[in-house]
Amino acid sequence: MAKKKVLRKKKVKRKTDAKPSGASSPAPKKRTKRKKSSASGPAHAASQIDAFASKVAAAALKGEDPSLDIPTRALSNVAFNARSRIIEMGDATQTRSFFNLGQAKKFMQTTLVGAGCRELLRQEKTTSIRDLFYHCKHTIEGTRENTFDEQTESDVVIEDLEVALESLREELGLFAEPKGALVGPMVIEDKGDTIDLTRMGSGGYAVPSIVEEDVIRIKKCTADFVVLIEKGAVWRRFNEDRFWKRHNCVIVHGGGQPPRGVRRLLWRLHHEHGLPVFVLVDNDPWGYYIYSVVKQGSISLAFESQRMAVPDAKFIGMSSFDAEKFDIPDAVTIRVNERDVRRAKEIRGYPWFQKKEWQKEIDRMLKLGVKLELEALSSKDFSFITETYLPRKLRDEDWLD
Repeated sequence: MAKKKVLRKKKVKRKTDAKPSGASSPAPKKRTKRKKSSASGPAHAASQIDAFASKVAAAALKGEDPSLDIPTRALSNVAFNARSRIIEMGDATQTRSFFNLGQAKKFMQTTLVGAGCRELLRQEKTTSIRDLFYHCKHTIEGTRENTFDEQTESDVVIEDLEVALESLREELGLFAEPKGALVGPMVIEDKGDTIDLTRMGSGGYAVPSIVEEDVIRIKKCTADFVVLIEKGAVWRRFNEDRFWKRHNCVIVHGGGQPPRGVRRLLWRLHHEHGLPVFVLVDNDPWGYYIYSVVKQGSISLAFESQRMAVPDAKFIGMSSFDAEKFDIPDAVTIRVNERDVRRAKEIRGYPWFQKKEWQKEIDRMLKLGVKLELEALSSKDFSFITETYLPRKLRDEDWLD
């Protein structure tokens, strides 16, 4: 168990140099380790798109095969950096060329999405990833072939461009639907509007997809720590019971696996304001993985880790030992299924879960053969989780690192 107190950390200087890298396509090739740009933001993204476009245009004017090098977004190109304690993309790339029949459509889709993003940046506008899909979708003249049939196609291309351009989609002018809510002792400025996050009612402040400083400015934050709660329904109990006020903290949820806006905001609260981050999730493999993504980063989007992952985040529950500690009745446990067992064993093998305490935690769940949802604590009392469970865990420093 960790021994650090639930105290506000010293404010640390914000690191602004993000280093995204990753993507997908045929035939990977190796390259020397590329220097990650220290620049970031819309202006950097625009210049990167211009460089891509110039390369394609130059090849076309010479009568050569236009091509793009896209970093490989695959498990084979991902590694855990034990020093930085985050998941990072490797340096393998794949060439996407126009004259290759197997790659021509994906090449065309990449240039279309790139052009759409460049136009957004030129107009200094933002739009949803759904809206960009429709902007780029049309039937190619003289054929019955569509540029895109499903949004999943454009979503993948957006991620390809993010890693190739070393720019997050938010810097390309793109956002997803808001998912997640927050409340606590903070005052922010959202596109010029000053908002007191202690006065957000029962629904809280809807965390937007883009939470960069040019959109969301944190004007004041007096919280001592932040708690990420897996589910909106459980978060509502914490909000209704004014847990954030009694314990001077920020409470946020991401509706399951937290979206990028929530993860990025956690990163900012931790790095810019020194807030310890605690993760409160179900006691099952999926809860473990939510914590893993917050702490180490996502395997599929490892290029984002430097500006998303919080390696010092603590897992504060639920634990497979909590049923005994808190006298939770057997009737509210849930039997694990084959899928749960398979996923738990997979997670147990991750390098970042090799600490003795984590191996013991996962083995205990597998040995008991049951999992626990946060809502199981309501069998004790509706407010047991806010009035007894989490306060005791915080007091006893009963968390996993």
